Amino acid sequence: MKSTISYLLFVFYSTVLLAQQEVQTLGTLPDLVSETSGLLFHNGKLITHNDSGNSPQLYEIDTVSLEITRTVTLNNAENIDWEDSTQDTDYFYIGDFGNNLGTRTDLVIYRISKELYNQQDEITAERIHFSYEDQTTFEDTGNSDWDAEALIAIEDQLLVFTKQWQSNGTVAYTIPKAPGTHIAKRLDSFDTKGLVTGAVYNPESRLLYLVGYSAILDSFLYRVDGASNTAVFDGEIEQLSTNIGFAQVEAIVAIDVDRYMISSELFTRENPFITLQSTLYALGTNDRSYTDPDPNPDPDPDPDLDPDPDPDLDPDPLADELILYRSIEESVLWYEVPDSELLIARAIFDVMGRLVTYDTGPGLDTKNIDLSTLPKGIFYITFYFGDRKTSRPFANY
Repeated sequence: MKSTISYLLFVFYSTVLLAQQEVQTLGTLPDLVSETSGLLFHNGKLITHNDSGNSPQLYEIDTVSLEITRTVTLNNAENIDWEDSTQDTDYFYIGDFGNNLGTRTDLVIYRISKELYNQQDEITAERIHFSYEDQTTFEDTGNSDWDAEALIAIEDQLLVFTKQWQSNGTVAYTIPKAPGTHIAKRLDSFDTKGLVTGAVYNPESRLLYLVGYSAILDSFLYRVDGASNTAVFDGEIEQLSTNIGFAQVEAIVAIDVDRYMISSELFTRENPFITLQSTLYALGTNDRSYTDPDPNPDPDPDPDLDPDPDPDLDPDPLADELILYRSIEESVLWYEVPDSELLIARAIFDVMGRLVTYDTGPGLDTKNIDLSTLPKGIFYITFYFGDRKTSRPFANY
């Protein structure tokens, strides 16, 4: 968002950090998306958009070169202040709800058919108009608590998280996914001690992540367990310390159960002179896929007869069953997976954690991957089997 944040550099607060989380810098984003404010991941592609006053367009970005490979225009939309995006099985949702002054009465979320997006570079979106049930005044009060920059889709609802300039926290509001005009219902709140600028709900792990920055542009990351469309902050909440440092962090997206990408917006200031480039980061977590409990679990074995083995000896139950091989003469990687497992996707990452390829569908039956377009180096291939996955390194030479 283009807003006045001069005072941010002169305020400081302290907070207790509960965990460390390593973040890798992938590179600087192209100038065309230097005001990135939302991220999506679809069909192996990273998608972003700019915020206020820019074109109503979505940009696909190659996750290795960070170059823009495709542009899709919403022909019936205006980018007043696009601030975040999310998705479900059938639709993308783009939140035009940046509202720094608290004066807007035209808040809208654009709903985009994924089917149309896959087929066309110019598409028509549906509109979900809304207003907050407890906002009673629309006077310009400067930096407002009615700004918003974070959006998730969860079950049959959309959740908007406010960016409270005055209270330094966030309030979650629930909105139906259906086009029309709706009242956003206040659901929950949390004292983030900072400005929330992005959110993602990962259906594989059932975890919510919130990103943002503090009063001195120090980025923060929260992990929330137990979020739903009826309660958000009732479960375990953990603030994760990252090594991003000072950045105007704007968005986060899930790549799989424990891989995320985070983007920051270009930030400049003349006095004192500061320039923070628009940057893409990779975040790895140790989250696990969520599985419903077995209604008829096997009884625990007698610990005296069957002691629990050291979990570090065999952390991956598929490791011994997966076969990965290639010949020196061919630029092809061959693999065999257990017949008992249903392979639903495969991906290749480089050593920096950047996604190189992502494949689903009938092509998985070939059980081989052409490596001729990959540079020489070490890579990791990940196979996804519904509720679990396994990764193996390989060399391309």
